[in-house]
Amino acid sequence: MTTNTLTNLIPDLYAALDVVSRELVGLIPAVTIDASVNRAAKDQSVRVHVAPANAAGIDITPAMGVPAESDQTIGNQEIKITKAKAWPFSWQGNEQDGLNNNGAGYLSIRANQIAQAMRAAVNEIESDLAGLHAGFSRAYGTATSTPFGTAANFTDASETLKILKDNGAPLSDNHLVMNTAAGAKFLGMQAASNTQASDSILRQGVFLTTTGMDLRESGQIKTFTAGSFTAGTLTSAVRAVGTVALVTTGDHSAELGAGDIITLAHETGAHKYVVVASAANLVTIAAPGLRTATAATGTVAITKIATSARNMAFNRSAIVLATRMPERPQEGDMALDVTTITDPRSGLSFEVAMYPGYRKVRYEVALAWGVKNIKPEHTAILLG
Repeated sequence: MTTNTLTNLIPDLYAALDVVSRELVGLIPAVTIDASVNRAAKDQSVRVHVAPANAAGIDITPAMGVPAESDQTIGNQEIKITKAKAWPFSWQGNEQDGLNNNGAGYLSIRANQIAQAMRAAVNEIESDLAGLHAGFSRAYGTATSTPFGTAANFTDASETLKILKDNGAPLSDNHLVMNTAAGAKFLGMQAASNTQASDSILRQGVFLTTTGMDLRESGQIKTFTAGSFTAGTLTSAVRAVGTVALVTTGDHSAELGAGDIITLAHETGAHKYVVVASAANLVTIAAPGLRTATAATGTVAITKIATSARNMAFNRSAIVLATRMPERPQEGDMALDVTTITDPRSGLSFEVAMYPGYRKVRYEVALAWGVKNIKPEHTAILLG
């Protein structure tokens, strides 16, 4: 048996990737892909430093001595490789001979099987990234109302981008990844060449950089089912701008959970906050927290946003996808041939391995990965 079987397969495999049905991949190309965790074991933490916000400036007072030091505590976020998976299939000699004798040829089928395995892998990774919406900062839009429904009106994008701007996100490398329903509205209502000053969207289906964001589509954007919460209030208390821990008059831990979105009456619904955790008489919202302080007197009514699609806007640096090839023992394993294939749709590189058995051979596509929202302030949701 030759040892270059997979190498010879590569041209056929790339041809197969163009033929096999593929769901839209919008999140993976838009996030930070970090391959520097190749030494981390599965479930081992890799820490990424996060610099704190600086305090207000101080008055300069000339003196013969240097003022006291101004130390800062550097924060961090943990990233873990949480999944190491393989998508396998196998062939027997009789199966190969039967196909070859009938003129079908098993090699083209094998290439399609690898392409289908890669498709499944990419969809799962894209889905994991879409699940990060539950830790985004705030939301804009109307639940169950598909964005971009008014021709030549980009308010849905510009108001979502406003959340990123207000939170201090960089003005470059921002992305809005939508589901296909929002994408269809955008293509139908915003693609006219007189609106975009280009016929690129209309003729090629290419999303442009609009309102300062790259607009993309994904087949894995989540529709989040809201919790059973119906009514509740925050306690009477002074809460400063930036507060994330909100004490409630009742226990809503069974009714509100991570991913729910709420508005507060003292702001008349001006801001939609994403709940990241809920415990007895406490609701925690995502950073950067409250935009308007609450007063010492009077409770504040809470309203829940209904079940809705969670289109995702973010700066690339806010979301990290850490990837590496699954580990093998230092002595090696029984793989007869191993190669790396890069998926042209997502840009991810996968390991393809072949394991010989008794009159049978096993193929598998494999990857290890983890996802993390390391900067919630630089993320926002566009409801749909």
